[in-house]
Amino acid sequence: MANSLNKAMLIGHLGDEVKMHYFEGGNSIGRFPVATNETYTNKQTGEKITTTEWHNIVVRNKLAEICEKYLSKGDRVYVEGRIKTRQWEQDGIKRYTTEIHVVDMTFLNTKKDLKTIPNSPVADNQNKPLPHTGSPDDSTDDLPF
Repeated sequence: MANSLNKAMLIGHLGDEVKMHYFEGGNSIGRFPVATNETYTNKQTGEKITTTEWHNIVVRNKLAEICEKYLSKGDRVYVEGRIKTRQWEQDGIKRYTTEIHVVDMTFLNTKKDLKTIPNSPVADNQNKPLPHTGSPDDSTDDLPF
């Protein structure tokens, strides 16, 4: 058993289009923000209050290309990954950012046409869940859900 765990699971909406960067050797990386919301009622005023948290999402290679092709601002996604913090220096000032490096992802709804995804369960019915887009090395299990 591992002594530690670094795992983030989010359901939220894309805050912008996927920004792609391509490298020599065919590798690529995609970045986009995802917003998650929390709503609660202020006990003193009875007012409903919604707070939004922004998360920096990083996808790589084939999954990045799939995200670029099918996702757009406002789409709802499920993201699972590891939390990583990067540090760099700009104008003599140390800068930091925290990112979610995606391991598994599912499109919950998209604005773009998904009928072109091979073996897509949404080709005939847009009300069904969208395809699971996990890593290519994912093992399949026989759970009924």
